[in-house]
Amino acid sequence: MSPTELGPLARLAAALEHLAGTIDARALEGDAGTSWTARLLTKGPDAVAAKIAEEGAELAEAVIRESDENVASEAADVIYHIMVGLRARGVPLDAVAAKLEARQGTSGIAEKAARKPD
Repeated sequence: MSPTELGPLARLAAALEHLAGTIDARALEGDAGTSWTARLLTKGPDAVAAKIAEEGAELAEAVIRESDENVASEAADVIYHIMVGLRARGVPLDAVAAKLEARQGTSGIAEKAARKPD
């Protein structure tokens, strides 16, 4: 794999599947005293959104100034918090997949220009 390739998806897909199951389990039976996920979900979408923004900024900073290992770590934090945010709002991963599928084969510039505010 060259440094310009993202590489295979199977390992990430398996990790995301496990993470989704863990988030769902914590939402149903997690203890906010011992589970960060349960605590965030108890605080609601506003708290999760703040964490997404914080982690996104940390990822952006890492992309500019830090090692590849730190970029990967910060990206993992962002992905985790996005998934908790989706759970907090009740948005299933299938809805995100449908949006990504709908954009396949479309230029990002063209897709952005065609967006209408919800």
